[in-house]
Amino acid sequence: MSEASCPLQELPCLNVQNPPRSKRKSWLSGGLGSESTPTELLLQRSPRPKHPRLLSRGKENDFVLARRSRRRKQSSSGVSWDHLPDELLLRIYFCLPLQDLLRVSAVCKRWNRLAFDESLWHSVDLEGLTHTGPALQRVLKTGVRRLRCPRAFVEELEFTETGPLRLVELDLSSSIMPTSALQSIICGCRQLQYLSLEALQLSDSIISCLAKNCNLLQLNLSGCSGFSAAALADMLGSCCSLEQVNVSWCNFSREHVQSVVNHLSPSVTALNLSGYRESLTLDDVKVLVERCPDIQTLDLSDSTLLMADSFPVLKQLKNLRHLSLSRCYHIHLAALSDLGKMLPSLSFLDVFSFVQDSQLAALKKDMPHVSINSRPFSSVARPTPASRIGASQLDQTMWNRQCRLRVRL
Repeated sequence: MSEASCPLQELPCLNVQNPPRSKRKSWLSGGLGSESTPTELLLQRSPRPKHPRLLSRGKENDFVLARRSRRRKQSSSGVSWDHLPDELLLRIYFCLPLQDLLRVSAVCKRWNRLAFDESLWHSVDLEGLTHTGPALQRVLKTGVRRLRCPRAFVEELEFTETGPLRLVELDLSSSIMPTSALQSIICGCRQLQYLSLEALQLSDSIISCLAKNCNLLQLNLSGCSGFSAAALADMLGSCCSLEQVNVSWCNFSREHVQSVVNHLSPSVTALNLSGYRESLTLDDVKVLVERCPDIQTLDLSDSTLLMADSFPVLKQLKNLRHLSLSRCYHIHLAALSDLGKMLPSLSFLDVFSFVQDSQLAALKKDMPHVSINSRPFSSVARPTPASRIGASQLDQTMWNRQCRLRVRL
């Protein structure tokens, strides 16, 4: 048998002389017919060794060394993360939630650079953070376009960016932050279209900075204070594209109310001017209707100076669908019955508190096509309208869209 066909080779013991060829042949054969048979039987009946072993048989110090043939190392077909292009890594990062994206940014310098690429931080929701200041400062540097951060607590904000921010939608409703921190954000904005600063302390400087956002469409300043009537008039005059404005329950004087009705953009279709008991008069309503004839939603609740003589004025609003007159106590129930005939386009009417439950049935009979007291909460310019109690805590949308990166609690 040739050397190539024999899987094992016989190696003689170095310490013992080789026996004669005739004796060695008879010892190997042993009546089995071939000198390679013992080796083949060993390999067939015993597990294949991982390492070369000494296999002994017969006399002491006589052995056979079984050696396994080497296998070729298979080349790996995988690709290293370092060899992936930036575009592919960005596509992978786009599928990660906020917490995982932050963990990825700590791996190396390249991953940190890609993790904070502006394409990944288009829309961010920071609601739920205890101390929002550092996170808010870091997110603003990414070039975020949509930022939802209601009920935030910001002690200070050391924002030193000199270039303009790219914010288009911003919700800071009911947040606690210094006026200087808020001013550093608003003064860097030039592209705002949707803004909610509900219940914040403002200043004339902040209102003047808002005037630089000429493309502003929806503005919510409900419950705000700290700015003058002159600054408000200049801002409303500059933002000539406004469609929805909410200035309800602000710390307004008579001059503030006049600034609103005299400088509001004619393109406004939804206005919340509620809460001005002794400041809003019939003359203001006349100016408002003449200036903004396309209003569809109007909230004049808590205006105690208004009476039924304001109905012929409101009749000029041909597209008025939703009217709120809650707690306008000087309007009589009999006059409300004629309102449905005067406003054929009216679909929703709010008359909370001054119309008793026992009187609602008669009012609904006179106005069958109008839904009465079905919307207790105003949604004008609010980023997250509350259609029912507690809905704002469950709804995490901002102007009907969710942010991609959100904090998971």
